[in-house]
Amino acid sequence: MTKLTLAHEQLEKARSDLSETNKWLQRSFDICQKIGIKKTYLPDEFDAFENLTSRFARTCDFLINKVYRAIDKAELEETGTLIDTLNKAEKRGLINTVQEIREIKELRNIIAHEYAGAKLLEIFQAVFRHTPTLMEAVKKALSWAG
Repeated sequence: MTKLTLAHEQLEKARSDLSETNKWLQRSFDICQKIGIKKTYLPDEFDAFENLTSRFARTCDFLINKVYRAIDKAELEETGTLIDTLNKAEKRGLINTVQEIREIKELRNIIAHEYAGAKLLEIFQAVFRHTPTLMEAVKKALSWAG
């Protein structure tokens, strides 16, 4: 098996995984749009936003760490730093700006490391606000890799 063939297989697997996780992200976002941003949530509403937050983080991981890097490999380019990967994604037209995706990645890191207490409502708001941008980037990546 050639390096290129392996790279294309990895890209297809990453694309498939991203498509699946994006489906669940969209479902959670649709539910949360009906709920809206509030200062307090009923238990089921809180659960819905926690699901959205978790799916947002997972989708971000698949997009950046799996798909964008797999695209680099399929294009026979070196996979460098995160910023290198994002710069290449921007040049390919997969994202509007590197800054948008960096903000999404930073939010993902906050979710992973500071997910508690008073910041939780702020995290819900930020995830709700950034989800359409993430889903648009996913759509472009799936189209490119399709």
